[in-house]
Amino acid sequence: MDQLNLSAWEGRTETARGVVSQPQAQMIHATLGHGSAPASGAALPALRHWCAFPVEAPMDQLGPDGHPKLGGFLPPVPLERRMWAAGRLRFHKPLHVDEPLTKSSTIKAVTEKTGGAGRMVFVTVAHEIAGADGLAITEEQDIVYLAIPDSFTPPKKTPMPASPVLSETVSVTAPLLFRYSAVTFNAHRIHYDRAYTTEVEHYPGLVVHGPLQATLLVDAATRHRGGPPTTFTFRGVHPLFDHEDLHLMAEEDDTGVLALCAGSSGGHRTMQATATWEET
Repeated sequence: MDQLNLSAWEGRTETARGVVSQPQAQMIHATLGHGSAPASGAALPALRHWCAFPVEAPMDQLGPDGHPKLGGFLPPVPLERRMWAAGRLRFHKPLHVDEPLTKSSTIKAVTEKTGGAGRMVFVTVAHEIAGADGLAITEEQDIVYLAIPDSFTPPKKTPMPASPVLSETVSVTAPLLFRYSAVTFNAHRIHYDRAYTTEVEHYPGLVVHGPLQATLLVDAATRHRGGPPTTFTFRGVHPLFDHEDLHLMAEEDDTGVLALCAGSSGGHRTMQATATWEET
């Protein structure tokens, strides 16, 4: 793998314009929401900006996995499997339904590593999302690329908290995964195409989106504390599949930091996250 060539993508930038329209907000709410759907002008719940900037690649520009082909903004990593591995966000101001948005993105780093899963390439992308009142969200996203294995070997399992201050269960179904793929305009086949997922990528079931788990976690944290966090970080630690329910839990320390995790019916964690709230 030509690391020097991949590193040439560092520093590349692009700008996108987007919006979460009222019809979009209603569809997102129908998929994820609690309470009433936000009206035009209402504040968007955290992480809904992930629905605002669809990558509008035409069908002939999609790869075999359903993702847009690489080599434009993202580097052409010669590894077939890609995943959204982790993210770090700071929320400066709320965004609103029907508000015009701008996203400025920069490739911050391209790093090659070797681990238990073999050769991996991590691409870190920094985003700044702005609305009518200026900068609203700063975000870093880690994307990992690796080879598709001949069979599924699960990573090490970490147990769920024994005494959580927050505990919720979400029923994972194929329609939920399909709807979330639809509202984020995500054609990655591992989330809805069972034959591709099991026969080509060798997973034992449809894969629950990392961003979906992160959104359900931040929503649970918002309900628990009565308002959205100031910062939110998350990292996937184990795949979750559609034959397992999703369990959301949290522990809280003396400083008010909420240590969140998502987990499977088998009792192990699939995502770890941290949320903090700052006094205003």
